[in-house]
Formats: sequence, structure tokens, C-alpha cells
Amino acid sequence: MKLTILKDHLIESIGHVSKAISSRTTIPILTGIKIDATLSGVTLTASDTDISIQSFTASENSTIKIIELIQAGSVVLPAKFFVEIIRKLPAQLIEIEVKANFQTIIRSGSSEIQIMGLDPDEYPLLPEIEESKMLRLPSDLLKTMIKQTSYAVSTNESTPILTGVLWNITGDKLKFIACDRHRLASREVTVDNDLAQNLPNIVIAGRTLNELSKILPDQNTLIDIVIADNQVLFKIQSILFYSRILDGTYPDTSKLIPQSFQTEMVVPTKELAEAIDRAYLLSKEDKTNIVKMMMLEDKTIEISSSSSELGKVTEQIALQHIVGDLLKISFNSKYMLDALKVLDSEFIQIGFTGAMQPIIMKPQDSTSILQLILPYRTTN
Repeated sequence: MKLTILKDHLIESIGHVSKAISSRTTIPILTGIKIDATLSGVTLTASDTDISIQSFTASENSTIKIIELIQAGSVVLPAKFFVEIIRKLPAQLIEIEVKANFQTIIRSGSSEIQIMGLDPDEYPLLPEIEESKMLRLPSDLLKTMIKQTSYAVSTNESTPILTGVLWNITGDKLKFIACDRHRLASREVTVDNDLAQNLPNIVIAGRTLNELSKILPDQNTLIDIVIADNQVLFKIQSILFYSRILDGTYPDTSKLIPQSFQTEMVVPTKELAEAIDRAYLLSKEDKTNIVKMMMLEDKTIEISSSSSELGKVTEQIALQHIVGDLLKISFNSKYMLDALKVLDSEFIQIGFTGAMQPIIMKPQDSTSILQLILPYRTTN
């Protein structure tokens, strides 16, 4: 194999696929990036068995020639070294030549680097996915849905299914649900195609979705999502992103969400987030993260936290609306801040069914997103 390629385009492609490289893999060849060079362009592939990413760079676009192919071929190069060395090469034009026994020479400007490559035939084949079950979503919407839910997945590997986000597909509705037993986040959208009718519910690891989110374009580009028995494929322009579907049955979380409330209030999102953030600083020092909220007669709430060493924070926020019983409730301030960050609304509606029952939060102007947090029992 021998070719020249423009540095910026190679770096961009490496940046996409390197998200699938894992240093913890037990399969040595998966610590490498596979390079396939053909007349049409160069394809890079990386995988850690849970995620596989393939990025294609065309030989030319409408304005410039990107790749000059001298001899087609393939090689696998050690990812860590390859990624670092390409970034540090001095010139914009890079030559890659593979000789006998996969010895690879990389030239750029006055630099010449030799790397021992690996046999590409030993690299695992990517899954073959039949494209009969497919969903299409705008890239920016998918990115937002991931942001609004994936933070609430469990980090406890003893319950693997809860480390993922459930894609619940009912009729023309697609709902993402994440739950770690202490909090829950959900976001629902209407899907504008008939294909959704045939799709099964799937669970995708939160870590995988966060890596996918980094690749997704911010603009309104349509993403094809192909679902198979144990794999899902995201087709993003020149990138193919494969993910393993988690095994197991996701628990029914609908029973956690109350249908009526003892107390409901509407509060300015920014003011509440800033007050809890200040209280969090003190609660964090005490290693509890516990912040208290007390509802007062004058349509205000009091946010407070204390530290046995530092002191106490107390402040009041005026409510836009409150109805029902006045409660005093304690909660994990970090969980509350995580939820408030993704509720993109000037005012939020918060519902309570008692001091030890789930706290439900929604944007005042939308029912498509819901956040749930379990409160803490405190002695005072």
C-alpha cells in the first residue's frame, strides 16, 4: 500500500474512529486502527467490540484532491502512536507506505517514521446489518435527546441493563428513558416515518451514546438508524457507527411516575439552579450533597444546606405559582443540578406527592421531557 493524503483530512478521520479505541481490550489487534486504501478513498476502522466506527475519506471533493493512491492495500497501525505522530507531523502532505511484513513508513516534510504494522486480515469483520428495520432522526434532535437522558444512566456494572438508555418505541412515539434507581430522565418525540411501527425496544449503553453525540453534526442533518438483533448502526454522512445492543429486559419505570400531586409549583429555572449550585458548594464540603427545600406561606421556597465545619447557606426564591400542601424536602443537589441543566425552559413545573415520594420536574411549556429524583430522609 502506498498513498499520499492531506493531513487535516486524515486527522479529522482519526478523530472520529479513535473514540472506539480501548486500552482495556483483551484482543491485541483492537488496539490498532485499520487503514484500507482503494481508488475511491481511504477507510479507517476502530473497534472495542462494544463500539465500532468506520470513517471514509473520499479521494477528492469538488475543490481539491485529498488522496493520491499509488498502490491499494490495507494495514493495522497501533492507534496510540499513530494518532499522536500524525498530529505532530510538520507538513500538510503525508505519505504512507506499507512494505513487507506490514512495516509502515510515514513521511511528512523532512520527517520519516517507521512503524511495525499488523496483518489486516486478523482484524474482526464489522457486523453485517440488514437494513429492513430503520429509523430516521435529525442529528440535532438525537444529540439533544442523548444529552437530556444519558447523564442519568447507572454506573454500577452489577446491573448492566441500567447502564444503558432505553429506546421505547410505541406507534409513532420514540421515548428515551434512563434510570439509575435514584433518578430518572425521559424525553419523547414523534417519529415521522412508518418504519417505526416495526421496531423493537432496544437499550444502548450511555457511554456509547455519549461517544456518538461527539460525532453527530450540530446542524439539522438526517441520521439513518438501522436496528438488527444485537447491533444498531448509525449512518452519519461518511461515518458508520456500530453499537452493541445491551442484553436483558429494562425494568418498567412507568410505575415510578405519579399521576397526581399533593403539591405543585412553578419556579424560575435559572434562579433555582443558581441557588442550588451555591448550596451544593457547602453540601459537597460535608460530603453529603444534601440540600433542603422548604415551602413557605408567602409563595416562596427556602433553599438551604449546611456543613459541620464551614457553616450554612440559606436563600429564598419567589415562586410563579404554588398549589397544595407546604412541604419540606431534602434531595441530592448534584442530581438536581444535572436535571436542571437539561430542562431548557425559563420556568419549570415541579410536582410532589409527599416528603419521601419522587420529585417530578418538567418544563412549564412542554410535556415531552420529564426528570425524576428520589428525595433523602433526613433527621431534621
